Amino acid sequence: MIQTELKELGLAVEEAVTAARSKQDSQLLSFTEPVPAIDPISFFANGFSFDGGRIFWGNAAGSLMLAGAGEACALTASGNNRFEQMESKWKKIIQEAIIHNPQRKPGTGPIAFGGFSFDPAKPVTSLWKSFPDSKLRIPAYLLTVVNGKHYLTSNIVVNQDDRSADIEQRLEKERRLLLSATTLPDGPFVSSKSEVEPLAWKQLVRQATETIKQGGTEKIVLARELRVQFSDKANVAPVLNALTDSQTNSYIFAFENGDDCFLGATPERLVKIEDKKLLSTCLAGTAPRGITEAEDNRIGQQLLTDKKNRSEHQFVVEMIKKAVSACCEQVRVPDEPVLYPLKNLQHLYTPVEAVLHDGYTILDIVKQLHPTPALGGLPSEESVAFIREHEHLDRGWYGAPIGWLDAFQNGEFAVAIRSALIQGDHASLFAGCGVVKDSNPEEEYQETNIKFTPILSVLGGQS
Repeated sequence: MIQTELKELGLAVEEAVTAARSKQDSQLLSFTEPVPAIDPISFFANGFSFDGGRIFWGNAAGSLMLAGAGEACALTASGNNRFEQMESKWKKIIQEAIIHNPQRKPGTGPIAFGGFSFDPAKPVTSLWKSFPDSKLRIPAYLLTVVNGKHYLTSNIVVNQDDRSADIEQRLEKERRLLLSATTLPDGPFVSSKSEVEPLAWKQLVRQATETIKQGGTEKIVLARELRVQFSDKANVAPVLNALTDSQTNSYIFAFENGDDCFLGATPERLVKIEDKKLLSTCLAGTAPRGITEAEDNRIGQQLLTDKKNRSEHQFVVEMIKKAVSACCEQVRVPDEPVLYPLKNLQHLYTPVEAVLHDGYTILDIVKQLHPTPALGGLPSEESVAFIREHEHLDRGWYGAPIGWLDAFQNGEFAVAIRSALIQGDHASLFAGCGVVKDSNPEEEYQETNIKFTPILSVLGGQS
């Protein structure tokens, strides 16, 4: 990493051009500066015409939002060692980059944002044709809003035959466009929706319970798909705006690739690392919210004492504690879960805190944690093998890690649930549930219907 103290973007561009000519190869320049306040969703909307796609991230605490436009460069990987491949490629990029980022706030400077598929061994269908097994993108332009402060990072790949004046002129034009105020268009409206093989899915739940009773596994998480048709091509920005307004305590994410966009509002953090301090989340066990405060409290207390949900939650706690302990010290886990309320649902929640050992990174933790028992099952290898063989759905990036990491070993990944893959004038929505030996197919089916609600409501499907 070459850290520059040049305070003007023009001078930094000249330095990058000189470096590219000296080594006769392209040079990544990353320049971060404070900017006046602008709505990140406006920034996202303004990036519609930029090559490479857009990204969006809002953390559950509301203290960090990221909006990216365009693609400076991208990292892809595949196969069983995809996390190691990503780590190696990211380190190489950062080592060779020229970085001006005196603020060093988490989420500023060059970040890599993206996700991974749920199961790299599962054959890919046309549904996820625009999404590779793993992809992290360094946006050409990144707006970071952290604790109310706004920063713009320009990530520029400079070639040896580029002229500084041409780059500066382009940057000025594009930055003015992205930082301008805009009025969001109307959101999409669902004209029709159809479930994908609901009877076959219920039969799969029965098959999973029989497998569990025979002793092959303790829990298998099964997912299903709901397809919706819009009255017109869907605009993503108003969907993100609606998710941000309605789904508090959730991570709002979007990754646009080609004409497709995977987005959602997930309550489930996988892992956060800041200054080597780790926070992970055990989130399993689900119930609806009540209409009145008394009903809400009653449902919550039932969830806290329900044997199936507590058992499902404890599976997740034990797995995450074991995975984190492999890379961390000072691991702290509360003895009992608490309720984690969302607009439409409530969950059982247990935080896990630790300190990362030297030599480990956030991608090491992501590899250890994915898939959690909340999305795969337990034991992991056997449950994922059952899903791979029997589940009709191509999960793609659903149920898998999505998030970001920066040049200073900070980052955060969530589990991509409560999500949809938008493709022009239609979309696929995904939801799943944990199946154990005494699971009832109809009850599990109704649970997935509840889990469709957060994303379906912002797509104009229901209130």
